[in-house]
Amino acid sequence: MGGEFATVYLSPKDYHRVHMPLAGTLREMIYVPGRLFSVNQTTAENVPELFARNERVVCLFDTERGPMAVVLVGAMIVASIETVWAGLVTPPKRELKTFRYDEASRAPIHLEKGAELGRFKLGSTAIVLFGPDQVKWAEGLGAGSPVSMGQGLALPVASQA
Repeated sequence: MGGEFATVYLSPKDYHRVHMPLAGTLREMIYVPGRLFSVNQTTAENVPELFARNERVVCLFDTERGPMAVVLVGAMIVASIETVWAGLVTPPKRELKTFRYDEASRAPIHLEKGAELGRFKLGSTAIVLFGPDQVKWAEGLGAGSPVSMGQGLALPVASQA
């Protein structure tokens, strides 16, 4: 609550891989079954709660800026979301499934800034979320702004000691 988020739409013509915004250690991955509506602008404007209704994989990381979530949203035709640590993430039974990454469950997975996190077979959407007072989005970015691999999207908010 009260944090920052960015929704990055990957059209069919775009690069379909998702990279780490900053270094982090995977804490948990949650597969959430759902629909596979298209995620283009027209559908996003006309299907209520689109991103909460589509299939998704929620990846929760611990980072130097506190918790960070990266949500990979499935879409029509895509119907497959892959991560570098689990491969294709579609359980045989399409039901809510949580995977923990700690010493007791699975070995923790650390990914460096810029490392590939996952991919789609075609365009889709990735949503990146940070807690309150952790990042400030880069000036000039807004709805519909094109972004490229390696482009800075945010700056850290100075810590108050």
